[in-house]
Amino acid sequence: MTRKIHSAEMKARVAIDAIKGEITLSEIAKKYSVHPRQVQMWKREMLSSAKVIFEDGGKVDTGQDKHVEILERKIGQLLVENDFLKKNCFTMVQRSGNK
Repeated sequence: MTRKIHSAEMKARVAIDAIKGEITLSEIAKKYSVHPRQVQMWKREMLSSAKVIFEDGGKVDTGQDKHVEILERKIGQLLVENDFLKKNCFTMVQRSGNK
């Protein structure tokens, strides 16, 4: 029997349903076709990691900040190169026009 790979979105839905407590863990397991123990594990994982959301001013590190920083540096570099080429191109056109 092969293991199913569940998406993070699906795990979150299952955990939220379990946290709400409107239906039993067995009913949730049946609804999502998973084992009740899995529902309990995802619920526990969600509750234990929920505190991270409220730490550090509620900012969750998604790695995007680092990516944005790299892109901003690259944009700056390209702007400098573009300005340099514009100046040199203008100078070269003037020199070739004088000859």
